Amino acid sequence: MAIGLTKEVINMTEKKVQTEKKPVVTAGVYDILRCPIVSEKAVKLSEGNAVAFEVDARATKQDVVRAIQAIYNVKPNKVNIVVVKGKVKHFRGRGTGTQRKVKKAYVSMPADAKLDLTANM
Repeated sequence: MAIGLTKEVINMTEKKVQTEKKPVVTAGVYDILRCPIVSEKAVKLSEGNAVAFEVDARATKQDVVRAIQAIYNVKPNKVNIVVVKGKVKHFRGRGTGTQRKVKKAYVSMPADAKLDLTANM
């Protein structure tokens, strides 16, 4: 035993600190799915039964699946999540700034699923 250290301090140093990603429990389903993304890429995806959503920064794939099942009553086939980092912008006379980062979820749906994105949002 080291000089001047108590058993509690030694035990604390021996334990490995693991950071677990906790699921978003307190957020509601409408807090997880912020808004559908309407862009050229999203329109091309919709032709192949896929939809793009902007999601909460803490949301996981399982959270997105649960939210889509609760709102649209459809179980998605697959969920891909992408974090788009904010661009650095330069302003004349004001220096620089950054845009916010956005977390997107690309959700592929079954072939027979029809989503009306404007109805429930």
